[in-house]
Parts: sequence; structure tokens; C-alpha cells
Amino acid sequence: MGVTLLMVGCYSNNCPLNNTVTCNYYFYDSEGTAITYGDTITVTTLMPGQKMMYIYRKLGNTTVTKAYQDTTLINQGYTESTTWQRNDTVLINKLYGASSMEIPMSYFHDADTLIFTYGSISLKDTIKIQHNSYPHVELPECGTYRYHTLKSITTTDAAIDHVEISNPLVNYDGSENIKIFFNGVVE
Repeated sequence: MGVTLLMVGCYSNNCPLNNTVTCNYYFYDSEGTAITYGDTITVTTLMPGQKMMYIYRKLGNTTVTKAYQDTTLINQGYTESTTWQRNDTVLINKLYGASSMEIPMSYFHDADTLIFTYGSISLKDTIKIQHNSYPHVELPECGTYRYHTLKSITTTDAAIDHVEISNPLVNYDGSENIKIFFNGVVE
């Protein structure tokens, strides 16, 4: 009995507590000085495929768009139409006054596309990241994690001057992986 309790206690102490694997982005001005970005940033990612959206209209009322069919709106006299939209997912919503951000990476695709939407400008930036993803096991009792190795990165230039890979190994240690250099920084 004492040996069993000792083994159970040993297993729980060997696994890392902070084990979320994210790519860590840090913000700089175009000169290379670390900054706190003073505008809101929303980051979405492009997912493969499309999704059907349902649009409900009724004279004198605002248009309602939903990701599912809503029969209560039809019963209230709304007309229904459908449209296909990209299958985007919001990863960060209206981040404000930040000097860095953490974003998960795709496990099963070798490229991630991130779209940055800003609060003060209408243009958007797109960052494309090529990477490898592979399983990582520290100890069998801790389970498997997915680590990534960054291969290349490109960006557009609406608010971003350029981007650089500072550490290509994406794991759960929290170190800086990508530097984003903003032009015309809002502080």
C-alpha cells in the first residue's frame, strides 16, 4: 500500500504544470524597440472549407445571420436565405494594450494563415507561417504534446512593417517565437 501511494505521488510531480503549446508573438516598432500596441487587434485563422450561414430578413427589422437554421424566426415572418462563408475562427478578440500574444498552431496542417484586424484602420494584415508539427513525449505518464518547428513566415504591410522568427521551436516554455514589427505604431 505504501509503495502504491509513493508511485502515485511521484507521477503527479513529474509532469509540467504549464503544458499549453502556443506560438508566442512579441511586438516591436519598426526600429526594433519593444512596444505596447495601443490599438485593438483581432486575430482570426483560416480553416479549411466553408460553412453554411442562414440569413433572416423581415421588412422593418434588422437582418439576422446565424450559423444554424432558426425556425422561430421563420414562424415570426422572417424569410430565410443561405450563403457560404469561409470557415474562419477567432483566436484573439479585441486584444488591447498588449506587448505580446500567444496563439495555438495547427496540428494537422503545415501552414497557418492569420488575419489581423485593427480597430483604427480598415486594412487587414495576413501572416502566413510554414511549420512542421510533431508529437513530443517527456514522460509516458504525462501524455503527448504537439511541438512545432517554424520554417518560414511572410506578412502583408497594412500595419506590420515586417516579421521575424526569433526562436523556431514552439513548445510550452513560453519563449518568444516571432517578432512583429509594426509601422506607425499606435501607443
